[in-house]
Amino acid sequence: MAAPRLTIHYHRDFDGMVSAAVLARALAERAGEDPSWRSVNYDQRSDWDDFEAGRRFAIVDFHFHPRAEWWYDHHPTTFLREDLRRIYVPSERWLWDPSSPSCPPLILDHAARHLDFPVPPRFAEMARWSDVIDAARYASVDQAIFGDEPALRIARALTTAPSPDWTDVIVGALVEGDLAAVANREDVEKAHQRASRNRDKALSQFPPTVQWKRDGVLLYDASSNAIRRERFAAFYHHPDILYSVGVIPTRAGFHVSAGENPWNPPRPGAHVGEIMETYGGGGHKSVGGANPPSLSDARRVAAEVAEKLRTAILAAR
Repeated sequence: MAAPRLTIHYHRDFDGMVSAAVLARALAERAGEDPSWRSVNYDQRSDWDDFEAGRRFAIVDFHFHPRAEWWYDHHPTTFLREDLRRIYVPSERWLWDPSSPSCPPLILDHAARHLDFPVPPRFAEMARWSDVIDAARYASVDQAIFGDEPALRIARALTTAPSPDWTDVIVGALVEGDLAAVANREDVEKAHQRASRNRDKALSQFPPTVQWKRDGVLLYDASSNAIRRERFAAFYHHPDILYSVGVIPTRAGFHVSAGENPWNPPRPGAHVGEIMETYGGGGHKSVGGANPPSLSDARRVAAEVAEKLRTAILAAR
C-alpha cells in the first residue's frame, strides 16, 4: 500500500514558491515522492501544534514544525517557542541557516549532498533571483520598482494574484519550466500588467499616506483599500530615510510592514524581525511584519515599531 501523498507547504512569495518547486522536483526525482503543494501564511500559526495533524507534510521558507518530514528555512524568527528551538537538529531532512539571503539555495545545496540531486541551471537561476528579491539586493530602487527581468515580472505579478490558490499553479509551472517560460504565461502576463498599473498608481498615492518622518524613520498609513501598495515607494520618494514602517490591508485584515532602506541602510541597525516577533510576527534583521487583529491595533503597533527604530537610530549616534 502506497504511503499517503506528501504536501509541501510554502510561504506565499517568490522565495517560498521557488523553494517549493525545487523541493518538489528533488523529492520526485530522488526520493520517490509525488508531492503536492499548498501555501501557508502567518494567520495559520494560531494552532501550530495541530497543523496538518495526521498528514504527511514538508515546510519550506516558513516556521519550524517538529512533524515536518522535510523542513528548510532561513528566517531568524523561525522557532515559535524555545522548546521547538531545542528540538531542531540539522539532519538529512532539516536545515536552517539564518545567514542565507533566501531559502532555495539551502534546498539545492542540501539536496545535492543528501539526495544526489543535480542542480538544473534553471533552478540555479531561480535561486540567484530569489536572493535578490528576498534580500532586496536590487541594483537600485529603479530596478526594484521598474525592473522587467522574468523573475521580477513574476514577483510583481504575485501582488495581483487572481485567487488565493493561484500561487499553487505557478509553483507547478516553476517545477516544470524556467523563469522566462513562467513569466510569459498568459495569466502571469495579465497579472503583471495589472500589477504594473497598480504600481504606477501606488507611487502617485503614496505621499499623502505619510504620517511623519523623523530621525531617519518614516511612518505611513496605507490601510485604505482605495490605496495601492508599492513595497519600495517610501524609498523611491524619500531616498534619505533609513527605515519605513507602514500599515497595509490584506485579504485577512491588516499588516504592519517594517524595513530598512536597502540603498541607505542604517549602521549598525536594529533587528526588525525580532521587534516584529514581539507583536506576533517575524522576519529578518532588515525587514519584518506582523498581522495585528484590528486596524486600530495595526496603527498602534506601527507607531510603536517606528518609535523603537527611532530610538535605535538615536542610540547609535
